[in-house]
Amino acid sequence: MAKKAKKAAKATKKTAKKTKKAAKKK
Repeated sequence: MAKKAKKAAKATKKTAKKTKKAAKKK
């Protein structure tokens, strides 16, 4: 379970970074 949570947190961080970049472009 801990492994899955870590992976999910990483994915969320990646998505947040992408969103931040997109917002900057806008």
